[in-house]
Amino acid sequence: MDTLSWIDVAIIGAFVVHAVASGLRSRRVASRNLEEYFLAGRGLSGWRAGLSMAATQFAADTPLLVTGLVATAGIFALWQLWIYALAFLLMGFVLAPSWRRAGVLTDAELSELRYGGGAATALRAIKAIYFGTIFNCVVLAWVLFATKAIAEPFLVWHAWLPAALYQPVLDLVTWIGVPLASDPDAANLWIHTADNLISIALLVTLTLFYSTTGGLRSVVSTDVLQLGLALAGTAVYTGWVIHHFGGMDPLVDAVRTRFADGGPGGILPDQILAFTPSRARDASFAVMAVFALQWFIQLNADGTGYLAQRSMACRTDRDARLASVVFSFTQVGLRSLLWLPIALGLLVLFPPDPTLPLESLRHEREVTFVRGIAELLPAGVVGLMLTAMLAALASTIDTHLNWGASYWTNDLYKRVLCQAWLGREPDPRSLVRVARLANAGILLLGLAVMTRLTSIEQAWRMALLLGAGMGPLLVLRWLWWRISAWGEIACIAVSLLAAGPLLAAEIAEATRLLAMAALASTAGVAVSLLTPEDPARLAVFFERAHPPGWWGPVARAAGADPGAGVRRLARGLAATGATALCLFSLLTGLGSWLCRAPAPTWWPLPWALWIAAQLAVAGALLPVWLRLGFSRDHD
Repeated sequence: MDTLSWIDVAIIGAFVVHAVASGLRSRRVASRNLEEYFLAGRGLSGWRAGLSMAATQFAADTPLLVTGLVATAGIFALWQLWIYALAFLLMGFVLAPSWRRAGVLTDAELSELRYGGGAATALRAIKAIYFGTIFNCVVLAWVLFATKAIAEPFLVWHAWLPAALYQPVLDLVTWIGVPLASDPDAANLWIHTADNLISIALLVTLTLFYSTTGGLRSVVSTDVLQLGLALAGTAVYTGWVIHHFGGMDPLVDAVRTRFADGGPGGILPDQILAFTPSRARDASFAVMAVFALQWFIQLNADGTGYLAQRSMACRTDRDARLASVVFSFTQVGLRSLLWLPIALGLLVLFPPDPTLPLESLRHEREVTFVRGIAELLPAGVVGLMLTAMLAALASTIDTHLNWGASYWTNDLYKRVLCQAWLGREPDPRSLVRVARLANAGILLLGLAVMTRLTSIEQAWRMALLLGAGMGPLLVLRWLWWRISAWGEIACIAVSLLAAGPLLAAEIAEATRLLAMAALASTAGVAVSLLTPEDPARLAVFFERAHPPGWWGPVARAAGADPGAGVRRLARGLAATGATALCLFSLLTGLGSWLCRAPAPTWWPLPWALWIAAQLAVAGALLPVWLRLGFSRDHD
């Protein structure tokens, strides 16, 4: 495709107008102080917060990742994404009320509320750098990396711009010598690089404008529209692929016929379609352990980051719980069911090259998602889908800019530079100006990291390893009074020191993640037991946040019921488990029916009864988790 129709351009233009308007509309209230800028005045409804989370994680890079995973490892590999619903629901039903009551602006600031002394201040600064800069910019980089794959087939600036405007850009990228084309071996490498540079520059300029002017309010407003566009566009794309084959039965039959002797890497049809481990290609003990624990051994296990930010921005505890449910069902359930037929259809429509090495094959499969948009969809639908993809990119970029800037402004500039070093209190409006500049700084770092990536999956796995050791301790700091600031610092230090050797070791990815989690978590707990926190500091945190779990000695000293925290934890865990099982049963039942996936090898009854059993479990659990999570006695 060498050009876009006027319908496509009109759809893209309408989104740009909405994004600019949302930034201008919220700029005055966002300029008052950091709470208005980063937390929207703590007035978000649960629906808007949940849809904003889903929009951020919908991300234009994720369907590319899903397409690559299904092709090279089968549908079962997606459980490493779906299992995160446990963390999302744990945050809502167990931890969100404490996040809100803590009254902090960032999770780094929580360090000085939860812990005391110089170690707490040091930990706050370390987290602002480690989470808000290193980890955040790696994630931002892979999102920007996806931009070139999405924009390249459609935004052909060399054909549209006059030579006087285009030639300087071409000269610049040729001089710099860093290719930004989706195919590094392409004949027109530098022309594609120049086109992609212009596309990335325009997208980030738009995103930077509305996210810096309107803060979280404009981010959420744009997110809700983006999610609607993304779901609508993906639904049309899914329908078009199914229609092309004449239905799901012919599509699945085509997959079985095309790969009867083995697909990419020798994967067989049943392994491509399998939802359960007994049929999957790789279901070793280590892989199953990672799939089961990955939600817990990752950086956002307790909501740390933009998920906690959305929870803290909710107006009530009930809204925070609702946000996690809306987020989980939209992200894990709805979007996955839309993507699966596309991933399977593209395997047949654009057969993989069996001569490619695995890393190149993953990238080639990721790009077919965009190729399908360019070659299969008609005018108007292309514009809708392209706008949805670009909006998804913008949604993820704006969240990571806003989140990263909150660390730089609240924790590094305000706390470390102004209060600790200069001994002065900065003006609230000046802090908002610093926050707006911080957005630009985060963006530049993300762009620099992007130039070093070779595939989305590469960056995703790098981020997984960096965060693998942190999750357990981040959850435990809420549930157990014995965790200390020095324990968290030790956990971060071990993660950084172990990352290099583990990456260099010739071991399976699952074993690498488990080793990182075991090393870092053990170090964190051991150091915590040797460096107890001041009881007075723990009492302050307990009175303010009322955390669930094992806080008996602290609660007793404060004159509270020492068993109340354990009871609240048990109820929250029950709500989390029931909701997750309901969601996973619904996903497995509908997904197996949609993709004609085989039942497990141990299932002795007809295939239709396997589907019915999954849906029956989901239906039976619905009133259970609604009662556990949203009844009045919970509140």
